[in-house]
Amino acid sequence: MMEAIPLLMFAVVCGVLLLGYPVAFSLAGTAIAFAAVGSATGAFDPVILNALPSRLYGTMTNETLMAVPLFVFMGVMLEKSKIAENLLNSMALLFGRFPGGLGISVTVVGMLLAASTGIVGATVVTMGLLSLPTMLKRGYNKSLAAGTICATGTLGQIIPPSIALVLLGDVLSSAYQQAQIDMGIFSPKTVSVGDLFVGAIVPGLLLVVMYIAYQFAVAVLKPTHAPAVDTKQLKEDIQDSSSLLGSLVPPLLLIFAVLGSILGGLATPTEAAAVGAVGATILALSKKQLSIIQLKAVVQSTTQVTCMVFMILIGASVFSLVFRGYGGDEVIQEVFNDMPGGVITATFIVMVVIFLLGFILDFIEITFVVVPIVGPVLLAMGLDPIWLGVMIAVNLQTSFLTPPFGFALFYLRGVAPQGLKTTDIYKGVAPYIVIQLILLALLAYWPGLTTWLPQAMYG
Repeated sequence: MMEAIPLLMFAVVCGVLLLGYPVAFSLAGTAIAFAAVGSATGAFDPVILNALPSRLYGTMTNETLMAVPLFVFMGVMLEKSKIAENLLNSMALLFGRFPGGLGISVTVVGMLLAASTGIVGATVVTMGLLSLPTMLKRGYNKSLAAGTICATGTLGQIIPPSIALVLLGDVLSSAYQQAQIDMGIFSPKTVSVGDLFVGAIVPGLLLVVMYIAYQFAVAVLKPTHAPAVDTKQLKEDIQDSSSLLGSLVPPLLLIFAVLGSILGGLATPTEAAAVGAVGATILALSKKQLSIIQLKAVVQSTTQVTCMVFMILIGASVFSLVFRGYGGDEVIQEVFNDMPGGVITATFIVMVVIFLLGFILDFIEITFVVVPIVGPVLLAMGLDPIWLGVMIAVNLQTSFLTPPFGFALFYLRGVAPQGLKTTDIYKGVAPYIVIQLILLALLAYWPGLTTWLPQAMYG
């Protein structure tokens, strides 16, 4: 009976979330309720809660998590500076003359925006407003256009610097240390956010190549779905057709400043995020897109997102503490150990659960609720923490696209013209979901796609 309580806790919190209550308070409220009932019945030792203040203090003073508001600030500032608009116009003029060229332009710009901002919602909305009308006007198939924008908009989930990777890196580092302590290693190693960034580079680029290959195949096999564009007509539609060099240099400089400083060992992810925030502000200022009103809007948006993230993290800390107090980690470990196939089956089950939860929960909730529970057990079974982190990130990215609850679908639906049906969006993302599942299978079969570059750079 006692072994069922942790599983019941998890089921109850999922039920409360489905009712629409705020995530942070759902996690903390469910945990406190179970702790109160357990204390009254003698099933839970309330002394365990004495560790809560130190946990919360450690969360609020965590230097790694300081990267979150800085990356959010950078992304919101870039969204206001029209960098994406100028870059998309230039790429469209460059590639639009070829079959499938507009779709490839959207993918390349989405990749650069992902490496510049790391915010999925902002990228999908920006690309939907800027490129979707042009693609539809130039004869692109509605489903192909919608699917391309949704899929490329979610690249910010896997291509560093990604807020998802920052949060995953912090959680996995704690899980990795806990796994080593459980195995009797009292000088545990750690895995950093920078390690996860490096591990995600090859899978992220591979995913972009697979997207472009699919669009090229559609253009060859179904030319009417992705026709070439008359660049003279395209120029008439584009009011601000900046030069390719002038549009490409600013985001590339910012990417080099942020990622280059991390990969070169010159800065931690938090320090690089600060460089990115300052760089984005300078770019906005240079384009005369910065004012007191705009700066106030950027700061307000950054504060809202940051408060949401940290409130969820506090609620998740309370939940995980009570969960472990009931012996939930031991229950999960026993369940995984008893599975036929060992670590392979356990990993597969976890990936399926994360994929399904991605229908109803944001990546932040899944990172803070599910990963601390299953992470230490899977890592104790011998999985590489970098590989596991990238697998989870790609998995969550896939759930962003999956109907009917994929967040990217909602973002695009909110800015799409009335002529685009919801079913068109669903049909368009289906091939990209298959592509991402293929990438997951490749990473599972060849873990070296994730672990090779970190080993080559850092040993």
